Amino acid sequence: MAANPSTSTFSAPPPTKVSPNAWYTKWHVHVVNGLSNNKILFVHCKSGDDDLGEHNLTVGSETQWHFRENIWLTTQFWCFVASESDNIFKKFDVYWHDHDLFYRCNGDNCIWIAKDDGIYLKNIPDNIDEFKHHWELGRGLLDNSTIL
Repeated sequence: MAANPSTSTFSAPPPTKVSPNAWYTKWHVHVVNGLSNNKILFVHCKSGDDDLGEHNLTVGSETQWHFRENIWLTTQFWCFVASESDNIFKKFDVYWHDHDLFYRCNGDNCIWIAKDDGIYLKNIPDNIDEFKHHWELGRGLLDNSTIL
């Protein structure tokens, strides 16, 4: 019996809301303090063009910003986050042009959550928090309060 060429065991990648003109999209990025025991989360985010400043977030609060991607689709934002009380930190990218990221961010809304065991990205379509980064021990760049 011949296989039907129109059926396949492979599924198409999940659809995104990203259009071919992704730089028209107004992106929103959130960094949320999901730590326990009233721990303060220090956050400093920036891109090659913008320094978004330093923030001390209480549990459950967030810092957020919005932007449009540049015409070359090379916009990138990264953050340095730290919990001084736990002596942990992490520097990581929070936005870059990537279709997997666009899917998880539902096309325009990236939500990063700092939890006790690491950094998570909210996968909005699947409604789950995906573990992305382990904390590093130490104060990192917190002593200088700057990001390289």
